Amino acid sequence: MIELRRLTKRYDAAQPPAVDGVDLDIARGEFLVLVGPSGCGKTTTLFMINRLVAPSGGEVLIQGEDISTLDPVALRRRIGFVFQDVGLFPHLTVGENAGIALSLMRRPKPEIEARADAVLDQVRLPAQTFRARYPATLSGGQRQRAGLARALAAEPAIMLMDEPFGALDPLIRDELAADYRELHAKLGLTTILVTHDMTEAILLADRIAVMRAGRIEQVASPREMIAAPASDFVRSLIETPRRRARALADAMGGARP
Repeated sequence: MIELRRLTKRYDAAQPPAVDGVDLDIARGEFLVLVGPSGCGKTTTLFMINRLVAPSGGEVLIQGEDISTLDPVALRRRIGFVFQDVGLFPHLTVGENAGIALSLMRRPKPEIEARADAVLDQVRLPAQTFRARYPATLSGGQRQRAGLARALAAEPAIMLMDEPFGALDPLIRDELAADYRELHAKLGLTTILVTHDMTEAILLADRIAVMRAGRIEQVASPREMIAAPASDFVRSLIETPRRRARALADAMGGARP
């Protein structure tokens, strides 16, 4: 469904490229996680998929179409986007935030309100309780759920997610991640999620793409990557959740995994 072909982004001619010739295919319905350290190019790659950042070279194809030939506004209406800083409009209610994309598309008001209510219910913010509230009255997890509802309202086939759970406390983070994984499957979405957390990648992904210095080191399912890391760098990332598990087992007085 999504094809990246020699995708490259160079911000400064005197510096190495932020993204350096990335080739990657994402199948319809797949949940792919881009993981790597800060500055490795994963967010820039994500942003090039919906033209928030223009490539310096290469191309992005969606269903065989080169997105550089498409109207960027029309393209983004086909793609949901969830940021870590969810960016709800503070002067709009939760229901109005959820329906903002449909408002911009000039859909009839009753349709907008019905669809906003439906997606709020989907993300476990019951519309009857939350539609009339304002973002300032929500918890961090509730704001992120409202941002997810906004991204889903126009019924996109593709969801792009940039560290969407990173600012949340661990319990809320795990709950929201699990809820989204269920929605991904239920709605038949194609999801690309960016994170620096290998544990999150292993728990959520159908496949993981590890990035380092603008390039992809390995693409594999979590099971395949754990069994056969392609480099010492990938192996070091895989060791992070193992170290956490061993430390937890020690703290609880259990056997070491």
